[in-house]
Parts: sequence; structure tokens; C-alpha cells
Amino acid sequence: MFIPSSGTESPDFSQITSQAAAEALAHEGQLTKLLLLPEIFGGNDSPPNVVYVPPFVVEFKASIDQNIILPLAQEGMVNHYVAKPEYQGNSFIPVALHVTASDPGNFSTVIRIWGEGLNSEDGAA
Repeated sequence: MFIPSSGTESPDFSQITSQAAAEALAHEGQLTKLLLLPEIFGGNDSPPNVVYVPPFVVEFKASIDQNIILPLAQEGMVNHYVAKPEYQGNSFIPVALHVTASDPGNFSTVIRIWGEGLNSEDGAA
């Protein structure tokens, strides 16, 4: 079961251990489907490219993709893109997303979402 954030507490998605449970929370508006490789870079809505995250993550990642990575790609500064989810325990909801654009340049960041992901030492967000 999802425990909503109250004040400074982080949400707890540790009990969301299946796609069905994640989709149920998405139906309630607590989670949103996110494409790891966004459509603007050729990604599609297929299971290996989909994670479920709180809505703020979708907005934040879209801003990074559109305002930082896309201009770098258009200038030929990056040609390779990876968004790798990090998980905690058996949860179906990532605790963090590691986003990297590279070749020949390099941009990377970490979008921290919940749980152990909030304690990560690398990246930002």
C-alpha cells in the first residue's frame, strides 16, 4: 500500500511490487507512466521502456530532456542517451532515475524519487 507524503516525509512505495499495483495507483493519479527513452529521442510505449513514478518526476525529467539534452543533441554534443532506473527491494517503483547523455560530450544527473534514492551521493535533483 502507498503511504502518501506528509510534510517532509518521503512517500513509501515499498509495498508496490507489481505492475498491476503500479497501474492501480496510476489510475488514482498517484503515479504516472514514464518512458525512459522519451518519444523525442525515438522511445516508444513498450514494457522495457516504461516505469511508473510520481507525477513530479515526469515533469522534471521532461524538462531535463527538452531543455538540456535535446539542445545538446541538436548541437551534436551528445549522441547517446540512457535513463536507468534504480530500485529498492521488491518495489516496482524506482527510487531514482540515472539519466546520462554522452558521446562526444557528457551530461548526467540523478532524479531522486523516494526511499534509498533520496540518500544517493551521486548526481543531483
